[in-house]
Amino acid sequence: MLHPWGCDGSYGDGVTEPTAPSTGIERWRLLTYKVPSQPSNARVSVWRDLRRLGAFYLQQAICVLPDTPAVAEALTAVRAKVDKLGGTSFSAVLTDLDPSEHQQIVQGLEAASERDYAEIVEECETKFFKEIEFERFRQNYTFEEAEEINQDLEKLRRWLDKVIARDWIGAPGRTLAEQKIAECADLLEEFEAEVFEHSGQSDTTGS
Repeated sequence: MLHPWGCDGSYGDGVTEPTAPSTGIERWRLLTYKVPSQPSNARVSVWRDLRRLGAFYLQQAICVLPDTPAVAEALTAVRAKVDKLGGTSFSAVLTDLDPSEHQQIVQGLEAASERDYAEIVEECETKFFKEIEFERFRQNYTFEEAEEINQDLEKLRRWLDKVIARDWIGAPGRTLAEQKIAECADLLEEFEAEVFEHSGQSDTTGS
């Protein structure tokens, strides 16, 4: 089963997915927060929201994001959640970073996006490709199976869209991830043609 964190275009709890700019990030927004240890899933919930926004953690409960209006709006929702959970938070804009510190953030964000893209590539190669191979092996040429595989492809596409949206740097792994999604689509198209052939609906009347 594919496992992106969500496939409906939103993050829930009022946290809206921003659109990543291409280049030229000069200012960063710092967020620090503290969440009570109970309920036990509170910290995970906040971390998950920030991770989905593409935050880079400098250390536990201290992270940075590009300073854009969309990010500021999303962080307002995150901070509201922290307040609701009984925690505290502080946010400020970093405008005068040392070049090495700026580069540290850029490299951290790029590495995170590269991991995301690599996970999608792995999902394609070890699950999607293998699923079609297995269904061919057991001759399971049914419309229902083709529909199920198509749903998996749509999940992969939505997952990739989310990763691209939080890829603030433009990590090079995006190219391979998009290529693998395209290969998945080609494989599905071939499988659907085989399903059609086995259904007996193809035109075999000749001239």
